[in-house]
Amino acid sequence: MRPMNRDPRTVSHLTWGSRNVDPEMLTDFTRVLVVGKSPVNRVVVSKIVERSGLKPISESPETAATTLRSLIPGAVVLDGGADNKDCDALMSGIDALRRASGRPLPSVILLSTKNGTPESLGLSSVIDAVVVKPITTERLQPVIDHLIGLGRN
Repeated sequence: MRPMNRDPRTVSHLTWGSRNVDPEMLTDFTRVLVVGKSPVNRVVVSKIVERSGLKPISESPETAATTLRSLIPGAVVLDGGADNKDCDALMSGIDALRRASGRPLPSVILLSTKNGTPESLGLSSVIDAVVVKPITTERLQPVIDHLIGLGRN
């Protein structure tokens, strides 16, 4: 049974004005939101995030919007699943956060079964980088480090 007092809003309903704070103050560059349906993949990605000296927050696609309402991480790593669509429900909310801040934050990495750029794969403009599976430290860690560094500057 679900509680009746749940907040039905999604992350796309929030604006920086409704939070009444400076958007740059909210971005926590020490945190990376790891989103995916597979708990095993989330653990693997979280370990890679930790190797970069960052703190992962692991969520399913269904619960990630709630996390984004309370925290703006420096980066979001989305496991796209077999068809790159497992996390599509989060795209509009992340786009709204970026528009409100006027900056491309949080940075977004898609873990994909297909190799290419976001443009060549026909992905959302919210995606900053694509890392092809299987996920390894050598492939993912440099991308995370680069995007977190760009966001801080």
